[in-house]
Amino acid sequence: MRATKFAASGIIRLQSQSHHWGPQMSERELAERVAELERVQAICELKYRYWRACDGKDPDAMRACFVRSGAKIDYGPVGTYDDADPLVAVFTKVALRRLDDGRWAVLDMHHGLHPQITVHDAMRASGQWTMHFRQLDLAREIERLSTGEYTDEYVIEDGEWRIAASTYVPRWSLSRPFGDATVSGGDPL
Repeated sequence: MRATKFAASGIIRLQSQSHHWGPQMSERELAERVAELERVQAICELKYRYWRACDGKDPDAMRACFVRSGAKIDYGPVGTYDDADPLVAVFTKVALRRLDDGRWAVLDMHHGLHPQITVHDAMRASGQWTMHFRQLDLAREIERLSTGEYTDEYVIEDGEWRIAASTYVPRWSLSRPFGDATVSGGDPL
């Protein structure tokens, strides 16, 4: 199987010159293309599920996005790990902390953009994503904005796509006080 790159816009860049479009495409070729598109969609859903788990303060759902053991994770300032469990422990400590009045200490918002997924074969893929991150730190009354780039490796484990390796490189960030802003809501879904 050839490696195929997909972009979120649906534009497909094939690395093979021999691909036929239109009526000349065989049923087998069409089935292969559909299977590749389904793999890309499943990987995108995995990454979205990961970010939704982070924002929803759900450590179990976050952990389920990674391979059972041995995930290679380098999230820069958040840390470097040889497995997802230590990352989930840090996430749990930070994301599930509450203030004295019972409100969450931090509220997070992850938005993943511009996915470029390369399907290597039926069991392996890699991807790049841009992330926009926003955090409200209610304890310090600070808003943080940042953006950065993820580079991921994905594998099939137990019939599902999982993150086997993930690196995050921050691009820029901004921190500013709330000032006279009012923060409301923030309970997990």
